[in-house]
Amino acid sequence: MSEIKKVCIIDGTRIPFCRSGSKYMGMSNKELMSTALKGLVSKLNLEGKAVGELSLGAVSKHAADFSLARECAIESGLSFATPTFDVQMACGTSLEAAILVGNKIALGHIDCAIAGGVDTNSDVPIEFSKKFSDRLLRLNGAKTLGQKLSVLKGFSPKELLPKLPAVKEARTGKSMGESCEDMAKTWNISRFEQDQLALESHQKAEAAYQQGFFDDLITSCAGVKKDNIVRGDTSLDKLNKLRTAFDKSSKGTLTAGNSSPLSDGASCVFLCSEEYAMKNKLDVMAYLTYSQSAAVDYINEEGLLMAPAYAVPKMLERADLTLQDFDFYEIHEAFSAQVLCTLKAWEDENFCKEKLGLEKALGSIDRSKLNVKGGSVALGHPFAATGTRIVTSLAKMLNEKGSGRGLISICTAGGMGVTAILEK
Repeated sequence: MSEIKKVCIIDGTRIPFCRSGSKYMGMSNKELMSTALKGLVSKLNLEGKAVGELSLGAVSKHAADFSLARECAIESGLSFATPTFDVQMACGTSLEAAILVGNKIALGHIDCAIAGGVDTNSDVPIEFSKKFSDRLLRLNGAKTLGQKLSVLKGFSPKELLPKLPAVKEARTGKSMGESCEDMAKTWNISRFEQDQLALESHQKAEAAYQQGFFDDLITSCAGVKKDNIVRGDTSLDKLNKLRTAFDKSSKGTLTAGNSSPLSDGASCVFLCSEEYAMKNKLDVMAYLTYSQSAAVDYINEEGLLMAPAYAVPKMLERADLTLQDFDFYEIHEAFSAQVLCTLKAWEDENFCKEKLGLEKALGSIDRSKLNVKGGSVALGHPFAATGTRIVTSLAKMLNEKGSGRGLISICTAGGMGVTAILEK
């Protein structure tokens, strides 16, 4: 077997993340993703060149998007010789895509690849009722007038009522926010703590923009040059005044202010072997070194978004690291409460012993190292795009520091999570 190769993170780009129903209204996954890819192709002078593989995905796709990765690759200006494949792991989609192609680079199957993800809630697939869609299929197969009339027998205009998509778990009927509200109650996460984390997310994101951190990471789309969700002028007072969004009783704590908003956007990242980087005179920002996924029984045993709390200790054990051995922590802010529940679980000795099988608690992290350029609450969360948004930003932070190690933790629908370690 050939020697395992290092997986280099060279560069990445994304389009600005925008609140759904605003700037990208009506634009398709293909348009958004292709724009981000074109930005990366242009930045790395890849026009007309073949890449080892391109992998991307979207959580919410039209039937016409069955070959989304292939179409976006062609649209981006890459050579037709670039093979592609779609992947979907809910909110962890693009991180998982990066891990998959990274593993192929490590094994020497390919020497370079692009991973990415896209989602838009401004162009969602709206379905007919199953009864009407079944009727249409039978009508399409009918040969004679009599057969067609037979298919139409019993038709009711009510069948034409559209079925709107809903981000709910099929087995519980709960939205992600409702499930996270349950987690917040289990771990006694206060409204104040959630609002405080949300405020810091906005402040850090705005500061990053002021510092020019995102200048070379964002390519404009539809005339937009900056995420339109960041609120540098928000305050605890403003956040405290918002009504709860999921539990409307006095016990509710999650609001629109401390939750990631429905967002549209796309992101991508270029990875390669060290040999490819040297041959093509590419500077390496960081290395993708470890990854780990996990899943939990979110119906009977655990909170829906707690899987990363299980994945991280497994990854740390393989890497022979402690939770404190990191310079940066990128924990996806699906909700402020989710981040706080995860941190509290790692600090809890009973949880770590009984649920994780550890001898002691993982312990606390230095909060000043958490989501230092803002998180999903402030920047937005186009489901499949978040992973490679984080990979690119974290790689740049490590590159600017000159050395170090960063932890990525992303919770997903279905009671799953995907985590990774980047190093410089």
